[in-house]
Amino acid sequence: MNKIQDLIEQIKRLEKELTIEVQRKEEEFFYKIEGKKIYFNDEIKKYHKTISTKLHTYLFNANLLNIITAPVIWSCLFPAVLLDIAASLYQAICFPVYGIPKVKRNEYVVIDRYALSYLNLIEKINCVYCGYFNGMIAYVQEIAARTEQYWCPIKHARKISVIHSRYNKFIEYGDSRDIYERIEKIRRDFNQSA
Repeated sequence: MNKIQDLIEQIKRLEKELTIEVQRKEEEFFYKIEGKKIYFNDEIKKYHKTISTKLHTYLFNANLLNIITAPVIWSCLFPAVLLDIAASLYQAICFPVYGIPKVKRNEYVVIDRYALSYLNLIEKINCVYCGYFNGMIAYVQEIAARTEQYWCPIKHARKISVIHSRYNKFIEYGDSRDIYERIEKIRRDFNQSA
Protein backbone atom coordinates (compact mmCIF):
# COMPACT_ATOMS: atom_id res chain seq x y z
CA MET A 1 0.00 0.00 0.00
CA ASN A 2 1.28 3.46 -0.75
CA LYS A 3 1.42 6.40 1.65
CA ILE A 4 -1.75 8.03 0.28
CA GLN A 5 -3.77 4.83 0.69
CA ASP A 6 -2.42 4.43 4.25
CA LEU A 7 -3.50 7.98 5.10
CA ILE A 8 -6.97 7.40 3.62
CA GLU A 9 -7.35 4.22 5.67
CA GLN A 10 -6.24 6.09 8.79
CA ILE A 11 -8.82 8.82 8.11
CA LYS A 12 -11.55 6.16 7.72
CA ARG A 13 -10.57 4.60 11.07
CA LEU A 14 -10.65 8.03 12.74
CA GLU A 15 -14.07 8.79 11.20
CA LYS A 16 -15.43 5.53 12.65
CA GLU A 17 -13.90 6.38 16.03
CA LEU A 18 -15.49 9.84 15.85
CA THR A 19 -18.89 8.29 15.09
CA ILE A 20 -18.61 6.04 18.15
CA GLU A 21 -17.67 9.01 20.35
CA VAL A 22 -20.62 11.04 19.05
CA GLN A 23 -22.95 8.14 19.83
CA ARG A 24 -21.62 8.03 23.39
CA LYS A 25 -22.97 11.54 23.79
CA GLU A 26 -26.47 10.06 23.77
CA GLU A 27 -25.83 8.73 27.26
CA GLU A 28 -23.94 11.78 28.47
CA PHE A 29 -26.72 14.20 27.48
CA PHE A 30 -29.63 11.90 28.36
CA TYR A 31 -31.21 11.33 24.98
CA LYS A 32 -31.91 8.29 22.88
CA ILE A 33 -32.59 7.84 19.20
CA GLU A 34 -35.35 5.54 18.00
CA GLY A 35 -35.64 5.52 14.23
CA LYS A 36 -35.69 9.17 13.24
CA LYS A 37 -37.04 10.40 16.58
CA ILE A 38 -34.88 11.76 19.39
CA TYR A 39 -36.11 11.57 22.95
CA PHE A 40 -34.88 13.38 26.06
CA ASN A 41 -36.00 12.31 29.49
CA ASP A 42 -38.63 14.58 31.08
CA GLU A 43 -36.27 16.14 33.61
CA ILE A 44 -33.84 17.21 30.89
CA LYS A 45 -36.67 18.60 28.73
CA LYS A 46 -37.82 20.76 31.65
CA TYR A 47 -34.29 21.98 32.23
CA HIS A 48 -33.83 22.82 28.53
CA LYS A 49 -36.98 24.95 28.56
CA THR A 50 -35.71 26.94 31.53
CA ILE A 51 -32.50 27.93 29.73
CA SER A 52 -34.13 28.90 26.44
CA THR A 53 -33.70 32.58 25.56
CA LYS A 54 -37.05 34.27 25.12
CA LEU A 55 -37.67 35.58 21.62
CA HIS A 56 -37.91 39.25 22.60
CA THR A 57 -34.67 38.99 24.65
CA TYR A 58 -32.93 37.25 21.77
CA LEU A 59 -33.94 39.96 19.30
CA PHE A 60 -33.16 42.80 21.70
CA ASN A 61 -29.64 41.46 22.31
CA ALA A 62 -28.95 40.51 18.69
CA ASN A 63 -26.10 42.19 16.86
CA LEU A 64 -27.58 44.74 14.44
CA LEU A 65 -25.29 43.58 11.63
CA ASN A 66 -26.56 40.01 12.12
CA ILE A 67 -30.12 41.24 11.67
CA ILE A 68 -29.22 43.35 8.61
CA THR A 69 -27.34 40.52 6.88
CA ALA A 70 -29.95 37.81 7.63
CA PRO A 71 -31.85 38.45 4.35
CA VAL A 72 -28.60 37.88 2.41
CA ILE A 73 -28.15 34.50 4.07
CA TRP A 74 -31.76 33.54 3.45
CA SER A 75 -31.58 34.69 -0.19
CA CYS A 76 -29.36 31.66 -0.83
CA LEU A 77 -32.22 29.31 -0.02
CA PHE A 78 -33.95 29.58 -3.40
CA PRO A 79 -30.86 28.65 -5.48
CA ALA A 80 -30.07 25.90 -2.96
CA VAL A 81 -33.51 24.36 -3.40
CA LEU A 82 -33.12 24.58 -7.19
CA LEU A 83 -29.71 22.85 -6.97
CA ASP A 84 -31.22 20.17 -4.73
CA ILE A 85 -34.03 19.54 -7.21
CA ALA A 86 -31.70 19.60 -10.23
CA ALA A 87 -29.21 17.18 -8.65
CA SER A 88 -32.02 14.85 -7.56
CA LEU A 89 -33.53 14.84 -11.05
CA TYR A 90 -30.12 14.35 -12.62
CA GLN A 91 -29.31 11.29 -10.56
CA ALA A 92 -32.84 9.90 -10.95
CA ILE A 93 -32.56 10.09 -14.74
CA CYS A 94 -28.86 9.46 -15.42
CA PHE A 95 -27.57 7.17 -12.67
CA PRO A 96 -29.70 4.18 -13.78
CA VAL A 97 -28.40 4.67 -17.34
CA TYR A 98 -24.77 4.73 -16.14
CA GLY A 99 -25.23 1.95 -13.59
CA ILE A 100 -24.27 4.26 -10.71
CA PRO A 101 -25.98 3.59 -7.38
CA LYS A 102 -28.16 6.50 -6.27
CA VAL A 103 -27.15 8.71 -3.36
CA LYS A 104 -29.61 8.49 -0.47
CA ARG A 105 -30.55 12.07 0.27
CA ASN A 106 -31.74 11.33 3.81
CA GLU A 107 -28.23 10.18 4.75
CA TYR A 108 -26.94 13.69 3.99
CA VAL A 109 -29.77 16.10 4.73
CA VAL A 110 -30.37 15.72 8.45
CA ILE A 111 -32.76 18.13 10.12
CA ASP A 112 -33.22 17.38 13.80
CA ARG A 113 -32.02 20.35 15.86
CA TYR A 114 -35.46 21.98 15.73
CA ALA A 115 -36.46 19.51 18.49
CA LEU A 116 -34.05 21.02 21.02
CA SER A 117 -36.14 22.74 23.70
CA TYR A 118 -33.34 25.09 24.71
CA LEU A 119 -33.46 26.84 21.34
CA ASN A 120 -35.99 29.58 20.67
CA LEU A 121 -38.03 29.78 17.46
CA ILE A 122 -35.47 31.87 15.52
CA GLU A 123 -32.60 29.61 16.57
CA LYS A 124 -34.61 26.53 15.54
CA ILE A 125 -35.42 28.02 12.13
CA ASN A 126 -31.77 28.94 11.63
CA CYS A 127 -30.72 25.41 12.61
CA VAL A 128 -33.17 23.93 10.11
CA TYR A 129 -31.72 26.19 7.41
CA CYS A 130 -28.09 25.25 8.22
CA GLY A 131 -28.90 21.54 8.53
CA TYR A 132 -30.68 21.60 5.18
CA PHE A 133 -28.10 23.72 3.36
CA ASN A 134 -24.99 21.88 4.56
CA GLY A 135 -26.62 18.47 4.13
CA MET A 136 -27.77 19.39 0.63
CA ILE A 137 -24.24 20.49 -0.31
CA ALA A 138 -22.83 17.18 0.97
CA TYR A 139 -25.55 15.30 -0.96
CA VAL A 140 -24.77 17.15 -4.18
CA GLN A 141 -21.04 16.63 -3.62
CA GLU A 142 -21.57 12.86 -3.36
CA ILE A 143 -23.63 12.89 -6.58
CA ALA A 144 -20.82 14.85 -8.27
CA ALA A 145 -18.18 12.50 -6.85
CA ARG A 146 -19.93 9.44 -8.25
CA THR A 147 -20.34 11.21 -11.58
CA GLU A 148 -16.64 12.07 -11.64
CA GLN A 149 -15.77 8.47 -10.77
CA TYR A 150 -17.79 7.31 -13.77
CA TRP A 151 -16.63 9.88 -16.33
CA CYS A 152 -13.14 10.97 -15.30
CA PRO A 153 -11.58 8.99 -12.44
CA ILE A 154 -8.15 10.64 -12.68
CA LYS A 155 -6.60 12.52 -9.76
CA HIS A 156 -5.57 16.12 -10.13
CA ALA A 157 -1.91 17.12 -10.33
CA ARG A 158 -2.44 20.14 -8.08
CA LYS A 159 -3.51 19.99 -4.47
CA ILE A 160 -7.26 20.11 -3.91
CA SER A 161 -8.74 21.40 -0.67
CA VAL A 162 -11.42 18.71 -0.24
CA ILE A 163 -11.03 15.06 -1.16
CA HIS A 164 -14.44 13.52 -1.79
CA SER A 165 -15.50 9.99 -0.91
CA ARG A 166 -14.59 8.42 -4.28
CA TYR A 167 -11.24 10.11 -4.92
CA ASN A 168 -9.00 7.37 -3.49
CA LYS A 169 -10.17 5.03 -6.28
CA PHE A 170 -8.95 7.41 -8.99
CA ILE A 171 -5.90 6.86 -11.20
CA GLU A 172 -2.84 8.92 -10.41
CA TYR A 173 -2.30 11.97 -12.59
CA GLY A 174 0.03 11.09 -15.46
CA ASP A 175 -0.29 7.30 -14.98
CA SER A 176 -1.42 6.21 -18.44
CA ARG A 177 -0.74 2.48 -18.11
CA ASP A 178 -3.78 0.58 -19.43
CA ILE A 179 -5.77 3.75 -18.82
CA TYR A 180 -9.01 2.77 -20.56
CA GLU A 181 -9.20 -0.69 -19.03
CA ARG A 182 -8.58 0.77 -15.57
CA ILE A 183 -11.15 3.53 -16.08
CA GLU A 184 -13.73 0.94 -17.11
CA LYS A 185 -13.00 -1.05 -13.94
CA ILE A 186 -13.25 2.06 -11.72
CA ARG A 187 -16.55 3.01 -13.42
CA ARG A 188 -18.08 -0.15 -12.01
CA ASP A 189 -16.53 -0.05 -8.51
CA PHE A 190 -19.13 1.69 -6.39
CA ASN A 191 -18.87 -0.40 -3.26
CA GLN A 192 -19.17 1.58 -0.05
CA SER A 193 -15.57 0.99 1.07
CA ALA A 194 -14.49 3.91 -1.09
